[in-house]
Amino acid sequence: MKIAFVGKGGSGKTTLSSLFIRHLAAAGAPVVAIDADINQHLGAALGLDEAESAALPALGEHLPLIKDHLRGSNPRIASAETMIKTTPPGEGSRLLRVRGDNPVYDACARPVELDGGSVRLMVTGPFTDADLGVACYHSKTGAVELCLNHLVDGRDEYVVVDMTAGSDSFASGMFTRFDLTFLVAEPTRKGVSVYRQYKEYARDFGVALKVVGNKVQGPDDLDYLREQAGDDLLTTVGHSDWVRAMEKGRPPRFGLLEDANRDALRALHTAVDATHELRDWERYTHQMVHFHLKNARSWGNERTGADLAAQVDPGFVLGEGIAAPA
Repeated sequence: MKIAFVGKGGSGKTTLSSLFIRHLAAAGAPVVAIDADINQHLGAALGLDEAESAALPALGEHLPLIKDHLRGSNPRIASAETMIKTTPPGEGSRLLRVRGDNPVYDACARPVELDGGSVRLMVTGPFTDADLGVACYHSKTGAVELCLNHLVDGRDEYVVVDMTAGSDSFASGMFTRFDLTFLVAEPTRKGVSVYRQYKEYARDFGVALKVVGNKVQGPDDLDYLREQAGDDLLTTVGHSDWVRAMEKGRPPRFGLLEDANRDALRALHTAVDATHELRDWERYTHQMVHFHLKNARSWGNERTGADLAAQVDPGFVLGEGIAAPA
């Protein structure tokens, strides 16, 4: 299952995504964690020190390798150079799986040991001084979108993505790549404004959205979120001494997380698993193609010098049972 955590800057989405990743790992589930935020903090939230976080390989730096691997023997893609972030898979493409190894994981993923298990962590890489004035941050997340387009995951397999803050996620079609999106909202007007904006943008694409209230301090906060989010409010998280210790670099055993917050993580887990039966791979593939054609017309054809609409395999539908070349 593919899960996104979104929310305004400072809402706590990275903290909550890291807690959910720890929860899944403690349950023994295979997890691929991806930091797609402009501010790269997921590694630290998972317990890496500053040097370890800085040493994580950036997906964007390995984009030629990623493209070459995913292209496989797809006859509709003339070369890896003609692949863009939205290029969809087709007959002959290589697909990524949550379990197992492949050259993309070998180059870009690093294991992170957590209580009760290990997860694979991948990062887009930070926005550097060299990018200022010449690059958009979303060019860095293109590698994530390309991987998600070629990733097949099944029940009890999880891909958790910490997205960039606010409504910036809508700068590409990546917001449609998830089975469930958790919007982390504080009980404030600014906190719920991002929720309203996200819900409005996502409505036309059938994006499944649930609100997780964070920094909830009492009944008034809870009532406010219920009033603003209605049935979209799934659960809430309050103050956590465990999180405070983690932010100081001294996390206790995960089993010592407060009961109320553990219950909140179980609610997230249950909600994610419930979406499996609702999966519509045809719609998922259609949305992928929709954004690819849109990007091709907007800038892709001109940049690559190719008709990128020809990359679309009209008979191909991504799905769990599909076979792909090794």
